[in-house]
Amino acid sequence: MARPIFPNIPWSALPDRADGPRVLGINPWITDFAAFNVWSRPAGLLACLDMLRNAGASVALLDCLDPTWEPAPELGLKWPKSGKYGTGHYHKEEIAPPAPLAFMDRRYSRYGLPRERIVEALAALDPAPDAVMVTTVMTYWYPGALDILDICAELWPDTPRFLGGTYATLCGEHAARHADAHLQQGPLEDPANWAKFCELINFDINQPSGNAGLSLSLDLYADPAFSIILGSRGCPFACEYCASRALYPRFRQGTPEAVMETVRSEHGRGVRDFAFYDDALLVNPDRWLWPVLDEIAGAGLDIRLHTPNAMHVRHLTPEVCGRLKAAGLTTVRLGLETTDFDHRHDVKLTREQWEAGARNLLDAGFDLDDIGVYILFGLPGQDLGNVEQAVRHVRSFGFRPHLAHYTPIPGSPMFQAACEASPYPLADEPLFQNNSIWPCVPGGFNWEDARRWKMLMHGE
Repeated sequence: MARPIFPNIPWSALPDRADGPRVLGINPWITDFAAFNVWSRPAGLLACLDMLRNAGASVALLDCLDPTWEPAPELGLKWPKSGKYGTGHYHKEEIAPPAPLAFMDRRYSRYGLPRERIVEALAALDPAPDAVMVTTVMTYWYPGALDILDICAELWPDTPRFLGGTYATLCGEHAARHADAHLQQGPLEDPANWAKFCELINFDINQPSGNAGLSLSLDLYADPAFSIILGSRGCPFACEYCASRALYPRFRQGTPEAVMETVRSEHGRGVRDFAFYDDALLVNPDRWLWPVLDEIAGAGLDIRLHTPNAMHVRHLTPEVCGRLKAAGLTTVRLGLETTDFDHRHDVKLTREQWEAGARNLLDAGFDLDDIGVYILFGLPGQDLGNVEQAVRHVRSFGFRPHLAHYTPIPGSPMFQAACEASPYPLADEPLFQNNSIWPCVPGGFNWEDARRWKMLMHGE
């Protein structure tokens, strides 16, 4: 499906159920010191739009982090070329950092479609929306969301506006003070959230059921370079640095039939790269993952699978690695965290389990260049010498180490310790939760140490 011509934002409705309200979903810009597209999609927003369309609403999507329209260089709509698996750089514009971050010796940018084009496209939207839903992926990216909300308020002052996602859910008091919108905290399919939303837009419809929350309106992306697979929501674990349970309190898995319907539909549109969005991909794999992988392998679909969310190494048995390889897993990301196995902040992993999982991947035929290992950096009170040790340990296997810079997340068990370790008021201002400033590292970010870590990651 070809992309629309600027400034068109198409509405979508089910053929026999288009009598409901028009709901516009917006994924705002990223405002940060750095950003890179690693199969990024606003899964929560796409789930909301899917269940609303199934309920009879007309929906539209404006994702500021997607090319969206046919290339038009004269309008600034020329997107950077994607990499071989669909990842790549965003279009960006350097802007002044927010006042709390003005001390940083780094360039600050707005990543995504040009702001003036977004304003033009929203102004041209016809018919106008009956409701606007804006999501937030990271707490400290909220300036982009507030900007979008202000634009919508100026264009459609009487239209209900809703702010959801990570910032709205985990930083509710801050969002209530600064956002000109109703807050949607937690999943829309939650009965209280659904009832409140429908009341505010005068939409009389029953509570969504079935696959609500797991089914995504991925078809709203025209000519996508990649797609995502969501077989579960939430996580059964409670790692100290993670706020998954605060965002989605229960662990819920879908059906293989629903997942394969998504894969086949997106494959039919020409998509060949799929990223798993599950937090616990290898938990209860008989429930949906094995049937899906077996069907992909059996059908001979020419697709590549990627795991940007780290897989749990202790589940990587020879059988698991073989099935993943046979189905087309290409980009492998593992969660090691640290090689100090006696003092971990996540699910217990022994040295023996780590080394066995690593060997099993290699025995299954995975390419070393496609295996990356996440090592946590910047935890409150962390001995950075242990981080160096972990980097060298990972490189000894031939794998690529990746520093996973710690983000202090409200709602995570470790957040109070982060507040005590950081010189910044993390609980009062989400901008200070940005991992680019190294908020819990003594002395914070500096270029000399950043260059030293970069050289260490490359074995120099």
